[in-house]
Amino acid sequence: MTRPVTAGVDGSDESVAALHWAAREAVRRGLALRVVHAWRHEEYGAVEGGDRAAQESWARDVVDGLVREVGERHAGLDVSGTATEGAPAEVLGAAAADSELLVLGSRGQARVVGFLLGSVGQQVIADAERPVVLVRAGDRPSDEVAGHEIVVGQEGGPEDSAAAMEFAFRTAVARGAAVRAVRAWTLPPVFAYSPASLKLLDEAGGPEPYEQRALADALRPWRERYADVHVIEHVEMGSAGQVLLSVARGAQLMVVGRRARRTAVGARIGSVAHGVLHHADCPVAVVPPA
Repeated sequence: MTRPVTAGVDGSDESVAALHWAAREAVRRGLALRVVHAWRHEEYGAVEGGDRAAQESWARDVVDGLVREVGERHAGLDVSGTATEGAPAEVLGAAAADSELLVLGSRGQARVVGFLLGSVGQQVIADAERPVVLVRAGDRPSDEVAGHEIVVGQEGGPEDSAAAMEFAFRTAVARGAAVRAVRAWTLPPVFAYSPASLKLLDEAGGPEPYEQRALADALRPWRERYADVHVIEHVEMGSAGQVLLSVARGAQLMVVGRRARRTAVGARIGSVAHGVLHHADCPVAVVPPA
């Protein structure tokens, strides 16, 4: 089954930027574009926020207008739209399930805005079965210059980052871009060393050569599958979030894996994804495990 690219919209500048990013990505990948708007009948105290039918009509008008705008800008693109009443996280989660990727707007340097307020934004990202891309309001087509890199974070063993790697390489192929694979490392506390780990480090020639080898091993299957993609291997000492952000300037897209966990107050994504979502200048793709 061919999945569409889905853009969640709410009329904000951030979501409109996300919509146009999604349209360009759909064109590159030869996929259809679906525009989704989640709306709810609002009441304010004893006074209703408006007739339900009028609110639904307004929501559909918003979607129809955006569909027309995108269709006029991208002739030949298969684009459709839906306005669905329901909880935003549930509507967007259902839309993501049968999409190639879900694209949403983000203010950056702050919380996710629009219908993604607080825990709702985290819930969508943490629960989505497909990659979620966050796009800032200032994103422009000129930011997608051919040759600029797709940055992808790698940690753990090859299987731990396989889904993020695949997404990064497929995106690079569609854009004619290079992939910069980033692995950050830090010295563990003395008590964390074991005879086995010390033996591995000694055989590798030290911590950094060991990390370089680990990154090369994780990249090997993707280099073979996507032989035409230029790959830059980047190993640097430091926290993963800081190292990724240091190389993000000028990138077309940053790709990170998702490590979601449940708490008493709801879903939480990993600290690395959380940090880059708030501070990266470029769009960020959060990819769930395979």
